[in-house]
Amino acid sequence: MPTINDVARAAGVSPSTVSYVLSGRRPISAETRARVQAAIAELGFHPHAGARALASSKTNVLALVAPLRVDVNVPVIMQFATAVVTAARAHNHDVLLLTKDEGTAGLERVAHSTMVDALILMDIERDDVRLPAIRRLKQPSVLIGLPADHAGIACVDLDFEAAAGAALRHLAGHGHRRIGLIGPSPAVYRRQTTYADRFLAGFLQASADLGIRTATHPCEPGVEGVRAALADLDTELPGLSALVVHNEEALRPLLDLLHAAGRRVPEDISVVAICPRDVATSMPVDLTSIDIPAHEVGTLAVETAMRLLDGRRVEFTRLLEPGLVERGSCREIAPSHR
Repeated sequence: MPTINDVARAAGVSPSTVSYVLSGRRPISAETRARVQAAIAELGFHPHAGARALASSKTNVLALVAPLRVDVNVPVIMQFATAVVTAARAHNHDVLLLTKDEGTAGLERVAHSTMVDALILMDIERDDVRLPAIRRLKQPSVLIGLPADHAGIACVDLDFEAAAGAALRHLAGHGHRRIGLIGPSPAVYRRQTTYADRFLAGFLQASADLGIRTATHPCEPGVEGVRAALADLDTELPGLSALVVHNEEALRPLLDLLHAAGRRVPEDISVVAICPRDVATSMPVDLTSIDIPAHEVGTLAVETAMRLLDGRRVEFTRLLEPGLVERGSCREIAPSHR
C-alpha cells in the first residue's frame, strides 16, 4: 500500500504538506493542493483512520467525473467542465477533474481518501454501474443526466425528451411531414447514454403524436459516417424535407455534403440542430437550434451540491426546459408540396 511519504515524493512536497492537505488544518495553495490530490488519486493512497480523524474541516474541492471516451465530444464536455469550475470558485471550491473511464474504482478511491467534499458525474447511462457506489458514499453526488433508477440521487440536465418534441413541432409547424433524425454514434446508443435515449424516445413519441413520417439513424464519426446516415435516411424517407441533428460533430460534414450535392439549406432541406449556441452560429448556415445549456446545467449541478453539503433541501430531479432559437436553416413548405 502506498504511504504518505510516497505521495509526498510524487507531488514534490514534504509529508507534512500532504498531512495538511488531508487535515485542512493549514492553508495550502490551490496549486500545491491539486498536485497532492493528483498524486493521491494516481497512487490510490488511503489515509489510515488516524489521518482521517484529522480531517475535521472541508476540503473545499469538488470532483467532476467526466470520462473522456473515444465517442464523446470533448469541446462540449469542456463547456460543462468550465461551467462547473466557474460556479465552484464562486463557492470557494476547486475542482478535481477525473477523466479516466474506470467505473466505480475512481469514485471510491477519491471518496475514501477524503479528497473531495462532493462529486458531480457526467456521461450517465440508463443502468449506470456507478449508482450503487454513489449511494454508499458519505459525500453527496449530483448527476448530469437521468438514469432509470434515480431515486434519492440529485439529477440535473436538459429535458431531452421535450427538446426532441420541440424540434419536431417546429418543423411540423413549417409544413414538414418527412423528417429524419441524425443521432449520436452507435456506441452512445449501445451504452444507453441517457441524453441519447431520452432524445430518441421524445422524437418517436412526438412523431406519433403529430402523425408525421420520420426515420432515425445513428451516425458513425467522420464524413463517411455522415454520408451513410444521410443516404439511409434518403432511402427510407423519399422526399425527405427536414433533418433534426443530435450530433454536434456531424453538423459541418453534413452541411458540406448537402452543399456538394446541390441541396440548399433551407431552400431544399431544413435543419434543426441540438447543440451549443456557439456551434449553431459558427456553421456556413446559421442553424435553427435548441441549445445545450452547458453553463446553466453545470452551474445548477454545483449549486445543488452546495445545498446538499449545507444540509438544505433540494429538488432531486431538475430538467431544464428547452428553448428553440429560429435562425436561417428552416423554411415553410407550401401546402401543395406537403
